[in-house]
Formats: sequence, structure tokens, C-alpha cells
Amino acid sequence: GESTAANTIEDRILRITGYYGYYPGCSSHKSKSPRGSFLRKEYSIAPIHYSSLSLSLSPFSSPLPLLLAGEESSETHAETPGSQASEAPSQCQSCTSTALKVLGSVLVVLSVSSSWVGTTQVVKLTFQSFSCPFFIAWFSTNWNILFFPVYYSGHFLTADQKQTPIQKFRECSRIFGEDGLTLKLFLKRTAPFSILWTLTNYLYLLALRKLTATDVSALYCCHKAFVFLLSWIVLKDRFMGVRIVAAIMAITGIVMMAYADGFHGDSIIGVALAVGSASTSALYKVLFKMFLGSANFGETAHFFSTLGFFNLIFISCTPVILFFTKVEHWNSFSALPWGYLCGVAGLWLAFNILVNVGVVITYPILISIGTILSVPGNAAVDVLKHEVIFSVVRLTATSIICLGFLLLLLPEEWDTVTLRFLAGFAEKKVEEHGEELTESSVHTRSRSRANGTVSIPLA
Repeated sequence: GESTAANTIEDRILRITGYYGYYPGCSSHKSKSPRGSFLRKEYSIAPIHYSSLSLSLSPFSSPLPLLLAGEESSETHAETPGSQASEAPSQCQSCTSTALKVLGSVLVVLSVSSSWVGTTQVVKLTFQSFSCPFFIAWFSTNWNILFFPVYYSGHFLTADQKQTPIQKFRECSRIFGEDGLTLKLFLKRTAPFSILWTLTNYLYLLALRKLTATDVSALYCCHKAFVFLLSWIVLKDRFMGVRIVAAIMAITGIVMMAYADGFHGDSIIGVALAVGSASTSALYKVLFKMFLGSANFGETAHFFSTLGFFNLIFISCTPVILFFTKVEHWNSFSALPWGYLCGVAGLWLAFNILVNVGVVITYPILISIGTILSVPGNAAVDVLKHEVIFSVVRLTATSIICLGFLLLLLPEEWDTVTLRFLAGFAEKKVEEHGEELTESSVHTRSRSRANGTVSIPLA
């Protein structure tokens, strides 16, 4: 009689509290009732773990289901210890894969930033003994020919179904159309991009002769704002107020950078050259999106190698003309600083490869962060090695440009996501406050009953 009453009380408590997977009679007769055993096996809810909830629940969900699911999960594990042993390796594998992804993303960001800092600083060292910016730009662009061989080497080492170089080349040439790369398309599609590519690099190198590496790298980051403005005007992309603010901040930083040493001398010329480089880079990217669309890694490698071939065949006459007109003159090829030249070309090629590989294996926003990190990287080298002293105006201008660059990285739905997050956070606080009031009232009533008094709630 007493055991039956205890079982009935336990059933009522479990039914009132809404315990997941509970059916009347199952808890108190687990070993005696075969029907209860059948119901547990047939209708019990599968265990829910914290790792799966973190993927399926939104941040604004109530924490109550999470707590109850955790309780049920612990009981299920207690009943079936074999499942806990089988799920432990999967959780370890998930943690390991997440850690590897985070580590890979950090390495990509640091590699992109360090390669761009290295390129800029080695160019500054090259100018000390060889001040021929167009020859450096032409020589570095020729190294783009190696882009596709590097890509094919990775394909050959990692792909399950390997293709010959010719087969892979033809497959990647679809970026130019269904017919692949023809002589007409080679001249029509490659010529404007090759000219813009060479002009961007040439103006960037000219700016490095006038300004510090920190100033030039900061001004070049304005290309993100120019890409937005051109995309909004030409490609009819979505208008975003925050990106207009970022573009205004970029322009403000440019004006302040030019004003740092007064509107005269090498400063204003260097700022104009750096802004010109950022503008041609933005035009290159917008035209690429307009005419060629999105490209995978193989098609990008094919396109870069095609640019290198076009540069070698058709642009090679320009350094020759500059040499004979004494614009860019050197005594002999043996006197050229080939170590510095190969270092610049190799780092530039590594930067381009890392940017395109990083987009494939991680998020594009991390590549942009790696680019902006080149500004403090160059500033550290300038201060420690070249003992550059930055004025307050230059530091302010650099900070404004970098802040505008970061604003341009915000996603299109950032305002909606932010409002939803704030609303969910406010609801969570209200629920927690309500739970605290409920608990305090329960404690107050129990204390009053223990003292023999009755608390009467006021209306």
C-alpha cells in the first residue's frame, strides 16, 4: 500500500513537471511492467546534446528546452553507457576539426598580411639601388605565368581523378566562354585587364617613392570604398548607408593625408598616385565582375597566367622604350639587384595565390582583414627599422581610412541581424528577471509558512 502510494506520487510529480519522454507508469514500474518498457523503447525522444543545439537553436531561444534536454540526455546516457562511448570520439573529432579550421584561418590571415608587408618593404629596399618602378612592375607581372602551374601541382597532388595539364587548362579556360580561349578573346578580354593590372602596380610603386610604406598601404585600402561606389553606380548593387559613410570616411582620410605636409611637394603627389592605384584596382575588380563574373580557383589561376603571357608578349616593348629614352635607365643587366627583384616578384605572386586560395578554404572577410592588417605591419617596420616619426594628422587619417575599410566589411543584413540580436537579448533578460522574481516569491512563501505567518499579496 505504501509503495503504491509512493509510485502514484512520483508519477504525478513527473507528469506535472513535464519531464521529456515520460509516460504514466513507466517511471515506477521500469522493471515490472513490460508495457512500460515497450513504450519507452517505441516512443522515447532521442537524446539531444549541447553540440547539436548550438547548431540548431537560434541565439534568441529560451534556455529552458536546453536545460531539460540536457537532463534527458544524461539519463539516456546512464541507461545506455555504450552510446556515450561511441559519441565521445565524434565530439573529439568535431572539436579537432573546428580547431584546425580556426588555426588555418589565422594562418591565412597572417600569411596574406605578411606577404603584402614583405612586398611593400622589399620594394622600398630595391629603390635604394634601382629606382625603375615600371621595370619592377613588368618583371613582377611576368611571374603570374607560374600561377597555373602552381595550381595544377596542387591539383595533381590532392585530386582523386587526375587530369592532364592540357585537359585542366581547357577546363579552366571556360572563364572566357564556352569555346574556351581563342586568339580573339585573348586580345579582347585580356588586354584591358592587363593594362589596368600594370597601371595599378606602376602607380603603387611610384607612390612608394614619395611616401612611406604605411601611408601608401593605408591609402590603397580606399579601393574597397571605390569598389562599392562603382558597383553601386555601374552594377546597380544594393544601396547601403553604412557603406556610404565608409566611403566618406575614406575620402576624409585621403584629404587629411594630403594635408599632413601641406598641399605641396612630394606628399600631395604621392597621395594622388596612391589614390590612382586604388582607383584602377577598383575598376579592375568591377570590370572583372561585369564581364567574367565569378570564377573558381582554377579559372582564376588560368586568368592570371594569361595576364602574365600577355604582359610578356605585348608589354615588353614599354621597358625597352623607357630604357632608350633614359626615363628608366641602368648600366647593365648584371648590375641589376636580381635578389631584390626576385624577392618582390615572388612575394607579389605569393600574395595573389594566398588571396585566391584563402577565399576557397576560408571566408573572404578574413582575406580583407589580412589586407588591412598590412597597415599596422608596415607601420611597425617603418618605426623600428626606418625610424619614421608619424604626425598626429597622418595617424588620424590612417585610422579613419582603416575604420572605413572595416565598415565596408559589414554584411548587407547587418542592421536586421543586430536588431534581432538586441531584441532577443532583451527578451532573455526579461525572462531571467521573471524567473528570479518567481524564485524569490517561492522562498518568501516557504519562509512565511515556516514562521507560521501568511503573506497576503497586495493588488
